[in-house]
Amino acid sequence: MFAIPEQFSTATKTSLESQFALFSSLTSKTFESMEKLVALNISTARASLEESSALTSKLLSAKDPQEFFSLAATQAQPNAEKAMAYSRQLASIASGTGAEFSKAAESQIVEANRKVISLVDEVSKNAPAGSENFVAAVKTAISNANAGYEQFSKTSKQAVEAIETNVNAAVSQFSATAAKATNAATSATAAAA
Repeated sequence: MFAIPEQFSTATKTSLESQFALFSSLTSKTFESMEKLVALNISTARASLEESSALTSKLLSAKDPQEFFSLAATQAQPNAEKAMAYSRQLASIASGTGAEFSKAAESQIVEANRKVISLVDEVSKNAPAGSENFVAAVKTAISNANAGYEQFSKTSKQAVEAIETNVNAAVSQFSATAAKATNAATSATAAAA
């Protein structure tokens, strides 16, 4: 007669342990992605500072305005490419983190569902006569929750894919615009010469 409360107590403890494991996993993934983001920003800032210093030296040593503007115009395309590379790396970190979050959550949810179904099956074996409808309702609720989670998971994955597609399209458009601007600036500098 006391088996059912003990089963629920064990299930509650297992659920809390599972939730803690999920929280720990997500926290770890968050720190990993933040480390990657900080490293990307530091390396980008360091490279930008070095390149700006070198460009400033070149610009200050220009002999006339044409050479000055020519040097400035030649930097537009490389700077646009660097901005695109940074954007791609940033998008990669974000999508990788999202994928890791989804993967961790999925594994924990699948395990939790398996345990809940096992508990319901075990409790239903010891359930008093006439409780079959209640047990069936619980199983249906679990099944509906699983279906809802699967739909949410699909929708989330589609949203991540749409964001990645939009970022890539924006980077491509930015690249094309920067290339046109560089060509226009180079042509204007050559025409002035």
